[in-house]
Amino acid sequence: MEPCSGNVKAVRRSKEEKKLLRKQIKASHTLLKHEGISTVSQPTKSLVVANGGLGNGVSREQLQDVLGEVGEVETLVMPPHKPYALVTYRSEVSAQRGHALNGRQLQCGDQIVTLYLSYVNTVDSELWGCVDLPPGLVLVEEFVSPEEEALLLDAIDWTSHDEDVTVQKVLKHRRVKHFGYEFRYDNNNVDKDKPLPGGLPQVCVPVLERCVRDRHTEVMPDQLTVNQYQSGQGIPPHVDTHSAFEDIILSLSLGAKTVMDFRHPEGRSVAIVLPGRSLLVMKGESRYLWTHGITPRKFDVVPACDPKSPAAVTSGLSNHSNLTLSRRGTRTSLTFRKVRRTPCDCGYPSACDSQQPTAPPSPPSLPRSQTDACRLEAEFVHRVYEEIACHFSSTRHSPWPRVCHFLSSLEPGSILADVGCGNGKYLGVNPDVIAVGCDRSSALVQICSERGFQAFVSDALNVPLRSDTCDACISIAVIHHLSTQKRRQAVVEELVRLLRPGGRALIYVWAVEQEYNKQKSKYLKETRQQGPTGDSTDHNNQESKSLTGNTTDAHNTAQDLSGIATDCTMVHRETERPAKLSVHTNRTAFNSQDLLVPWHLKGGGRGGCNQGRGGDEQGEQGSKNTLDPPTEAQAPVPNTAPSPVFHRYYHVFHKGELEELCVRVRGVTIQRSYHDQGNWCVILEKTGD
Repeated sequence: MEPCSGNVKAVRRSKEEKKLLRKQIKASHTLLKHEGISTVSQPTKSLVVANGGLGNGVSREQLQDVLGEVGEVETLVMPPHKPYALVTYRSEVSAQRGHALNGRQLQCGDQIVTLYLSYVNTVDSELWGCVDLPPGLVLVEEFVSPEEEALLLDAIDWTSHDEDVTVQKVLKHRRVKHFGYEFRYDNNNVDKDKPLPGGLPQVCVPVLERCVRDRHTEVMPDQLTVNQYQSGQGIPPHVDTHSAFEDIILSLSLGAKTVMDFRHPEGRSVAIVLPGRSLLVMKGESRYLWTHGITPRKFDVVPACDPKSPAAVTSGLSNHSNLTLSRRGTRTSLTFRKVRRTPCDCGYPSACDSQQPTAPPSPPSLPRSQTDACRLEAEFVHRVYEEIACHFSSTRHSPWPRVCHFLSSLEPGSILADVGCGNGKYLGVNPDVIAVGCDRSSALVQICSERGFQAFVSDALNVPLRSDTCDACISIAVIHHLSTQKRRQAVVEELVRLLRPGGRALIYVWAVEQEYNKQKSKYLKETRQQGPTGDSTDHNNQESKSLTGNTTDAHNTAQDLSGIATDCTMVHRETERPAKLSVHTNRTAFNSQDLLVPWHLKGGGRGGCNQGRGGDEQGEQGSKNTLDPPTEAQAPVPNTAPSPVFHRYYHVFHKGELEELCVRVRGVTIQRSYHDQGNWCVILEKTGD
């Protein structure tokens, strides 16, 4: 009998090879479970590259270089924000060599990424077809020449403070100049009777004449706002005030490219790459109805530029077959607008401040569908928190003791996710853990960044972190902002998805029972003098952050709900008219579970601390318009106007309701539940079942 030792050696694997194989198999299972990508064992021309995605910080160029070492790549698909890529080689032999790259490590910034490759049957790049731009939006690339760009940038003298010609502001997240008319950030409008003497710079006239000649606009603009953004700076989503400016808005991008996000009120969003020297034209629906904003970050996901065909670069980001990462640089935007002299009569009255009814609006109803829920939360959670972010953050400075106890109990080196992190007050409680936060509000995430915390913009219903990776998650005062039981349960399921088996989650929600075991909560007992703003600081600073991870759009302060009726039917059946929401009286007992809670904005201005918008992205808020303290001559004039009042949606929880919600989620056990100063709280453990 022939010895078979040679055959045994052929299939025997080293310890490191076995470890690599286990990780490859685990990566395949994760892709199937969370991305729906099925891998196969037999060789094909296509591979999925786990950990090789834009979401891992891997650039297209970096991955292309590695994959190209073993053969000619036919297509490379890198979906935005995903932790994987899909590659197809010209031949199956090349794909087999690519498969042998398993375990290859890449240096991506300050982290090392290990690639795991598996075969897939096909890669259908047509699945990611183009998404239409918002109606009325036009992007003209290379609208000005490099020479014109240099002239325009040279003409913007940031060292000059001649306010007879221009008004210059140093805002919290950018600096800005106004020409023609000053855009006022206290009321998001212009003083139409006080034009600036200098008018628009002469260097802009040829550019504007070309805009008229090319029919991008019919009239010459008379107002210019110049914004300069450094890397990492951005601006919250907003719609330029209807009553301030005419229909067409022209935005010229100079310097570095960036990505601007457009969002429809019903939730559809489109990300647009604005290259340097491009002209963005907004008119009609894209100008009046869609919000536009720039997320503060240092890298953007953009189409990769083929040096052989630069014209192939597209403005949309929906085609995933040619995306990469782009480091942001300094961008200067010139936004030209025509001051409106008559009230706006556009076809979008729901978003138009000129067409808002003078009578108090009808109170919103409890949602009867997913669409209703999204609209309610967008209006009465997301937009509100984006507006009040700075004032809100100033009242959220003291971490709650029992939350701190949970965080301090984590082992050194544990990975913690704070879903709905607000201003990040819990991210630094335990310095021995690796903490990352996410929040729906870009303004609150910016505050986290300024405080030195790691945080990103995300909805709590869909957190872009890998499954089974966190040792602990916390959700403090977030889930009560979801307006249906299904959506509240979905947030719990998302927390559980993030946890590794054995990991724990701490959840806090506001309680109906503000008096429990014969003791009133601090929310009811608090009797401190309210200032002129009438600010309600919510259950002793016990309501933290914004919704599902938090906020985004800008709220219209013209909407004053002070006259909303206070009756509310708690029972809601599909066959009946939806129950109306009541407005809660602060620091009183709750008489319904679904309600609107007022927030009196400090200082009488929107935003409260230069968190607003201005220019091609308008609407700065608050009274501090420079970084310098006011001198006696600059002392601010006392604001006697009433403070804006915003209303936030809440679902307050009955005793046992949070536990009932959690037990519906598979694979968890409730370790503990308790009442803490007007909040119901649970600690969950993921069992891994």
